[in-house]
Parts: sequence; C-alpha cells; structure tokens
Amino acid sequence: MFPTTIAGSLPKPSWLATPDTLWAPWKLEGEELAAAKLDATLLALKEQEDAGIDIVGDGEQSRQHFVHGFLELVSGIDFAHKVEMGIRNNRYKAMVPTVTGALALKGRVHAAEARHARAHTTRKLKFTLPGPMTIVDTIADAHYGDRVKLAFAFADLLNEEARALEADGVDVIQFDEPAFNVYMDDVKAWGIEALHRASASLSCTTAVHICYGYGIKANLDWKATLGSEWRQYEEIFPALAQSRIDQVSVECMNAKVPMSLLRLLDGKDVIVGAIDVASDTVETPEDVANIIAEATKYVAPEKIVAGTNCGMAPMRRDIAMAKLMALGKGAALARRWHMTQGTIA
Repeated sequence: MFPTTIAGSLPKPSWLATPDTLWAPWKLEGEELAAAKLDATLLALKEQEDAGIDIVGDGEQSRQHFVHGFLELVSGIDFAHKVEMGIRNNRYKAMVPTVTGALALKGRVHAAEARHARAHTTRKLKFTLPGPMTIVDTIADAHYGDRVKLAFAFADLLNEEARALEADGVDVIQFDEPAFNVYMDDVKAWGIEALHRASASLSCTTAVHICYGYGIKANLDWKATLGSEWRQYEEIFPALAQSRIDQVSVECMNAKVPMSLLRLLDGKDVIVGAIDVASDTVETPEDVANIIAEATKYVAPEKIVAGTNCGMAPMRRDIAMAKLMALGKGAALARRWHMTQGTIA
C-alpha cells in the first residue's frame, strides 16, 4: 500500500552536467559522455533504492531536457537553427528546434539507459516520455502547419519507442503532459486521444503526469496569478477518468489544488505529489504522511501512489536526496498509521 515513485527527473551529478540548472550543458563528450550517463543512471537507481522508493526510474540522467531528450533521435527536426518561442501559452520563452520535414525515429531513443536500469534493479521500473501535446508546445513547426496533425505524428513515434521500452522490461510508462493544465479545451478535444495513440497496444501500466511545472521563476510567477484555488484540473479530470490511461500524477504538496478534485479521477490510480519541488525546504515524514492521509478522503487507499510534484532536475542534489528520503519514510509512516488505525484520514 502507498508505493512510492518519482515524477521523472533527478539532479545530475556535477561531473556530468552543470548543477542547479535547467537545460544544463554536458561536461563530457562522445564515448565518455555515453559512459557517464549510464554511471549516473546507476547512481540514481541506488539513491532511490536507499530512500525506499518502490517504483524507480532512470532519473532522466541521459537527457538534457525531458522533451528534447526524445527529439534528438527524431529526423525531420532542425536543431542547428533554433528559434525563440513562447512555451506553455507564453508563460516563458525558450530556444527550440523546428520541425522541417516528415517525422521519423532515427532508431531507438532510450534503449541504452532503459536496459541498463533494468539490469541493475529488481524493483519495478518506470520510464518517462514527453506527451504529444507538450512536445507540440515545446517545438516550432514549419512543416505540418497544424498542431493536431503534428501531435499525432509525434504520438506514433512515442508509441514506437514505448512498445520497445516495454519489451526492454519497463513496468510503467509515463507520459509527461504539463501542457494539460494550460490548454484544457484541447485536452478534451484531442489531447487525450493523442495519449491513446501514444500508448496503443501497451500491456504495461500507463501513466500521465500533469503539474504546474518546475520550481523556476516563470512558473512561480504564473502560480501567483492563479488565485487562492487552482481549479484547472476540474476541467480535465472527468475526461482523464474516462481515458484508457491507468494512472494520473498530480501536484499536491504545497499546491492550491483542492484535494477534493481527486474524486473526479474515480477508477484511476492517483500518484499523489507529496514532495514540493519548488521549495528547498525538506519535508518531514509526517508532512508526506499527512498529504497521503488527506488524499485517502477522496481516493481509495489501494489506488494511491506517493510521488513528487514534478521533476527535480534543477534542484540541488543534496536537497533532492533528502526529499526522497522523506518520501520513502513518509509513505512507510502512512502505511503504519493505516495498519494500526484502519484509516489515516
């Protein structure tokens, strides 16, 4: 009960990439970089296991960015001439590559790190991929001329890689869709259907991660405009509840999302974000257990997975590791409360 997992990314070691930085540049090249990525993957696994994380991931150690780490192995994209584009409905700007032709995978995208991770842990293994809507919102288009067509073209490529990851022994495949709380009408019109295309024919557990973003200034400034309650999820949770995706990952710790909205995900496993990635304050086990307790008022205990609000890539490693320890201990405390009291609510 209350198994633990991470949303996706963990900070990279200082010998691999520049610390405390989003889009951090690599410090190595060529074969040395490839080997270092696998070493960092192994380290991320060990740190998660030591923290008591039940469903571990690669920590996205081989990716500079959760979206572009996938795009680098896609043909039809020009990385040489990046353009500036507004991201998440112009919440912030980034230099992004451009789609210039028909999309196709150049080969396997994440085989090396997925197989390396699978060979070095006996725990359930989760692997993350960017969702189709979020990819479209993080790349310029000079070929398809239609966001929906572009999203479904990416969904087909994601499905190709996802099915290969499942064959590599991955137990959970999660699609990251932070764009889902920005373009709510599009989520219902075509976003979920694009997820269905990306997850077609998978027999492993599927998940979608939606959140209010990394703990960077642009996201913090945006959150400050959302009022006393963040109700964006209210528009899309019913549609997600009817979807074929198994799990929904939601930001909860220190969020202004009314926990009662979790009722709208009836039937789904809910990955309850119990670690705040926008703060360097390390949660106590009691903090984590209390968030889980609150979630049990609206979600059946057996449907709850305890996780992090979002990725930890831009965070200091020592703080991220302390937060992982709090997550593992907090979930263990919640289990004890549940076993001894019959309820933790």
